[in-house]
Amino acid sequence: MTERGLRKTLTGTIVSNKMQKTVLVLVERLTRHKAYDKFIRTRSKYMAHDPQGKCQIGDTVRIIESRPISKRKRWQIIEILAKADIEG
Repeated sequence: MTERGLRKTLTGTIVSNKMQKTVLVLVERLTRHKAYDKFIRTRSKYMAHDPQGKCQIGDTVRIIESRPISKRKRWQIIEILAKADIEG
């Protein structure tokens, strides 16, 4: 059996879980501006596969690259790092 190559992992916050088996993960990064040498916060949203539907809005999760699962879904949830504080 052959091993997979290195796959990217990202950490982000879930902003939507209204789809079946899919969540929307917001990943924020700090990048340095080339000309002004200032840190800029960049955001990206990724659709990630959540087959059990365990994730809730506000959870911090780690996602990993995978084969294409659907048209826009190329990431999978590998672990939930922190659950959201839900008051109510």
